[in-house]
Amino acid sequence: MNIAKPFLLRARSHPHFSAVTHRGRTVSYGELATRILGLAGSLQRTRGLKPGARVLLCMENRREFLEGLFACWVAGLCAVPVNAKLHPKEIKPIALDSGASVLFTSEALVAGLAQELADTVPGCALLNVDSLEYEVAVQAPPAACASVQPDDLAWIFYTSGTTGVPKGAMLSHRNLMTMCLQYCTDIDQVLAGQTMLHMAPLSHGSGLYALPHLFAGGHQVIEDAFTTERVFEAFQRFPAVSLFAAPTMLSRLVRSANGLSNPAGNLLTIHYGGGPMYVSDLLKTLDLFGPKLYQVYGQGESPMTITGLSKQDHEGPRDATHLARLASCGTARTGVEVRVVDENGQDVPNGELGEVITRSDTRMLGYWNNPKATEATIREGWLWTGDIGTMDELGYLTLRDRSKDMIIRGGSNIYPREIEEVLLRHPGIVEVSVIGREHEDLGEEPIAFIVTKPDHPVTSEEMDALCLENMARFKRPRDYVFMNSLPKNNYGKILKTELRKTLKGQDKV
Repeated sequence: MNIAKPFLLRARSHPHFSAVTHRGRTVSYGELATRILGLAGSLQRTRGLKPGARVLLCMENRREFLEGLFACWVAGLCAVPVNAKLHPKEIKPIALDSGASVLFTSEALVAGLAQELADTVPGCALLNVDSLEYEVAVQAPPAACASVQPDDLAWIFYTSGTTGVPKGAMLSHRNLMTMCLQYCTDIDQVLAGQTMLHMAPLSHGSGLYALPHLFAGGHQVIEDAFTTERVFEAFQRFPAVSLFAAPTMLSRLVRSANGLSNPAGNLLTIHYGGGPMYVSDLLKTLDLFGPKLYQVYGQGESPMTITGLSKQDHEGPRDATHLARLASCGTARTGVEVRVVDENGQDVPNGELGEVITRSDTRMLGYWNNPKATEATIREGWLWTGDIGTMDELGYLTLRDRSKDMIIRGGSNIYPREIEEVLLRHPGIVEVSVIGREHEDLGEEPIAFIVTKPDHPVTSEEMDALCLENMARFKRPRDYVFMNSLPKNNYGKILKTELRKTLKGQDKV
């Protein structure tokens, strides 16, 4: 079944339901469906896109993101959502690799994207959702919902691997449909009129959670950006509110709740994930909101669905057993197999470290245009996550480390190699290594250790400028540590463990 059909069925049966509210304007299911069908028709007829063509979606949180997403599916196309915070130079390789025919963007982003993509991606047409051209497109004659196969592509989720080269996880209609059914089985049965509050980027987890809510008649309330004031206001204003949040967002909510008589308001569920949630912070969040939390462990390669720590598991006496459970990321989701294995794929004993692997109908098809990476990641049907963890005798998974040195800043992934490759463009730099440093609000922030040429002084200001010219602002290192040499092992590999010790030593000073 086409992933767009459940929404269209809901719009047909209950066209008067509130579908999306953004910047003070609410559109109904009927109105939203009309705009989506018109846009799909325009993509097919005016743009001439054939089934399977890729369409990039790069814009801030707004209603038009959902219109573009569902229009792609109605037209039988593949959506490629992209983080609007990325630098145009980082979006270019995604546009090239995906072979996108159209890029939906906004007035704030269109000029930078047009300049970067004009010569190198000539086949990719930009459509500004703030323009008259877009409004004409949504009013085009409606398209019929395309017939698709379960394993046809619906969404390509690009994630920069440890090499910094974008990899596109191919998600099918079956993957997304299974994800939605698992949401309703494991987390909440969505009812008409319930609210999904979108504060995190729609291009990632929050956008995925829009699907089960739109299928069931839920109301999507979209905010431009996360602020604690708007969250608490929404909890009071709207009924049965659910929110997807990074752990750092929850920490900010806890610190901002002083003086509020009923901070939880009409909160139904907070799904949290995308980074480590420390038990001390989790206990404070539970004290504030009560047992309304559900922890999600997933990846772009298995969207939002590997393990989950239920609301019931968050309740308990806070003894050693309960605290250990809170430190875990729960048990396998419905229809999902999870194992912890050694390098040969053999299960390790309970409590021993190994790599987490998973198998389910939410597992991606593979990486777009990258059979080598697919072969390394999917082995005999199992997705090798790259995460290191332990399993206890009850089936609770606890993540112990990340094998890829990834930094998670405010729920956004940063890969050190991306930053290192940019900094090494400076003629005065000999070596560089980037690691994460703990941050109270954001979880982690990147720190760069740099060795320069003796006769070529380099300043932090130069480093900042170089980064801002080539990558998203949130990836820029927050500190530069200049050293005479970087610690290495006998094989010449930089020892990031020693660099982390250096940071801890600085913190104590």
